[in-house]
Amino acid sequence: MKSMIITANKSTLFGHIRVPGSKSHTIRALLLAALAEGTSTIKNPLASADCISTFKAIPLLGASVEGSPSENSTEWIVHGAGSRAHLPSDVVNVGDSGSLLYFMSPIAATFAGWTVFTGDDSIRKRPVTHVVDALKQLGAEAYITRPDSDSCPMIIKGPISAVNEVTTDGRLSQYVSGMMMAATRLDGTLRIHLTDPKETPYLTMTRKWLESLGATVRMSDDFKEIEVDGNRSIPHFERTIPSDWEAVAFPLIAALITDSELVIDGVDGTGTQGDDAIVKVLQSVGADIVWNKEAETLTVRGMAKAAGTKGYLSTKNLPNGELRVNLSGFPDAVCALAVIACFIDGTTVLEDLGVCRKKETDRIAVLHKELEKLGAHIEEGSDYLVIHGHCPVKSDGAPNEAFTLHGATVESYGDHRVAMALSCAGLALGGISVKDAECCSVSFPHFFEVMAKNGASFKTESL
Repeated sequence: MKSMIITANKSTLFGHIRVPGSKSHTIRALLLAALAEGTSTIKNPLASADCISTFKAIPLLGASVEGSPSENSTEWIVHGAGSRAHLPSDVVNVGDSGSLLYFMSPIAATFAGWTVFTGDDSIRKRPVTHVVDALKQLGAEAYITRPDSDSCPMIIKGPISAVNEVTTDGRLSQYVSGMMMAATRLDGTLRIHLTDPKETPYLTMTRKWLESLGATVRMSDDFKEIEVDGNRSIPHFERTIPSDWEAVAFPLIAALITDSELVIDGVDGTGTQGDDAIVKVLQSVGADIVWNKEAETLTVRGMAKAAGTKGYLSTKNLPNGELRVNLSGFPDAVCALAVIACFIDGTTVLEDLGVCRKKETDRIAVLHKELEKLGAHIEEGSDYLVIHGHCPVKSDGAPNEAFTLHGATVESYGDHRVAMALSCAGLALGGISVKDAECCSVSFPHFFEVMAKNGASFKTESL
């Protein structure tokens, strides 16, 4: 894929927009369908880069897939391997998908023999020591092949056993979800002890998936104790993938910081995605957002189009005059929230973010650096960001002279969420050029084209 620079210009958004299906749900659906007995149907799958990597990986376990791994595909049919599932038949190249890496490695460890995991340059920088340690506790042999690295390539020799228990911090939820899925293939009950669980809504998502397929899962209220009963044959299923709240965040913030009225359709109201918390967060500072759960729509009005508030976003009515958001449950929202915090009068504290240093990039450092290029006032800590923002308008709707953000050329570092968030800022400020913006395809294929149909002005330049 060619490197691409996107320049975002001032825009007004309008009409109806539908975001893609959930990446988190799609990857779980593919892996569980691969382990299932019989043929499963996955409707409305997200054909993003991460999900396509999973689509291509599950045949290595003995499953087969019908359907096209393209954005035009509305249905994937998976012929599960079930009792015929086997050790991956080749090296598992996860591409840029940390989700696939962390989900599939515990599953591969349930088989006797060696599995090799690797990926692109980004994956070969993401830590896997926590995976290696957890699988060793369960009886596997697991190693990082490079002595000076904590990242892939990683090799694993199973089988693991539920006779052993595992204690791990659980700050990254994906490998914990992987162990939960792998537990269905083990004899006995797998017991997982988490000392510092984060991203807990995703553990709930995995629990609900497993329970819907007949598995027995016990999870303490604080998520520190998880038990999954094994030796469970997974039945085939038919499932429609709900919309992706992580993707909803970007048209949502874009509409709020521009003179826009936008309806986001197909919004998931099931409560299985922790990122839906962004709605209450933004409503608390005066955002005009109406969530009709029955109609599955979000109506968002920003700036001059906002009802009553005149587009004024402020922390003044919150405790101590600050917006404090603990993001341990939905850390992927940090990019969208950091951007819109720059447009909110007052101080926003995004906290409990340590896990964000281990994502596609060190998102805490990257957001600090790139938003400062736009004139933002930001403080960075080990696991937090403090943004001192100003709304473009005062409470009476008059221009706010304290608002001095401006356009600039910024780096995405190949991180899809960074690229989308900064591009959305450009729709309000104009003149923001985002390098390596093609990475948006990881979670939101054709993001720029979809947004353009609703009034977003983007200029594309290939390098």
